[in-house]
Amino acid sequence: MAGVKLVNVQKSFGDVKVLHDINLEVIDGEFMVFVGPSGCGKSTLLRLIAGLEEITSGELTIGGKLVNDVPPAERGIAMVFQSYALYPHMSLYDNMAFGLKLAKMPKAEIDVAVQQAAKVLHIENLLDRKPKALSGGQRQRVAIGRAIVRKPEVFLFDEPLSNLDAALRVRMRYEFAKLHESLKTTMVYVTHDQVEAMTLADRIVVLSTGKIEQVGSPLELYEMPVNKFVAGFIGSPKMNFVAAEIVRADAHQAVVKLESNVQIRVEVDASAAKVGDKVTLGVRPEHLDPKASENLIESTITFVESLGSASHAYSVYPGVEDMLTCDMPGHSLVRAGDTLRVGIPADCAHLFAEDGHAFRRLAPLPQQRRAA
Repeated sequence: MAGVKLVNVQKSFGDVKVLHDINLEVIDGEFMVFVGPSGCGKSTLLRLIAGLEEITSGELTIGGKLVNDVPPAERGIAMVFQSYALYPHMSLYDNMAFGLKLAKMPKAEIDVAVQQAAKVLHIENLLDRKPKALSGGQRQRVAIGRAIVRKPEVFLFDEPLSNLDAALRVRMRYEFAKLHESLKTTMVYVTHDQVEAMTLADRIVVLSTGKIEQVGSPLELYEMPVNKFVAGFIGSPKMNFVAAEIVRADAHQAVVKLESNVQIRVEVDASAAKVGDKVTLGVRPEHLDPKASENLIESTITFVESLGSASHAYSVYPGVEDMLTCDMPGHSLVRAGDTLRVGIPADCAHLFAEDGHAFRRLAPLPQQRRAA
């Protein structure tokens, strides 16, 4: 196994800079996920680690060895792409063994490596089949098996589940988690799906426009986002953002006035704020509390999305970006046209300055209000 370290890494295509001063360390044995919207640079960053793109400036080390100019085949990495890229005329066994045969590994060693990988991936009974006889999930397992037999120091995954249907993606997330637990190898995984990131990662790297916005555990990013971008990207449904103005502020709390003239108390360190500053109040849909007695807001529901186990109630409220979203129990009887009266818990709310940076929350979220 090996760790990966990037120091002041930049990447430009001509005059266009797509990655800006990336400083990041992936710890040996860690499952790290790169996440962000399309075009943020996450796949380009993965390709730099793989050696499929040249680094414009900066240093990349794998296992403590500088690899800026080392060919991909000599970096000790194996990469699994979005497309399975299997040879259609070969059996699964031959697909997985192909790279080892090219490396002139003894036949007995190849057989052991393929059989062991197939066992880990639960496809040992499929090795005589051709790819056309497999489901999408089985084909992706073969592609992963082809990487496993090489016994790389680092696995790289570029959106490997994006071609699968929703139910199969859930199953394959479980398979990836079990694979990491079994192999204990460093894994770097790229996705645009923050649910994948939250469920798989030891740590998540959130990228935007070629820059790292925040690195942390899933819970750290959920509870303590450093800015409005991270807060809005992590969590589903996304965080509600409400325009507000500072009324009072100190190191222990802030009181803000919404466009509806309702005043809301927030438990953050607002010592850097001044009365009259324009800010954004943030509250997750799952934290809006219909039983609260303070920080109450009222709106009219315009649409209810019923998902069985839960419902999402949407309403229009002054100063809210898009729609105000509130999580409700699945058995809730609320309907469009009903009045939604909820409180914003002071210890769950977030506050963002005009430039987007977050005022520091004073404590982790109360246990009962964390997302399930």
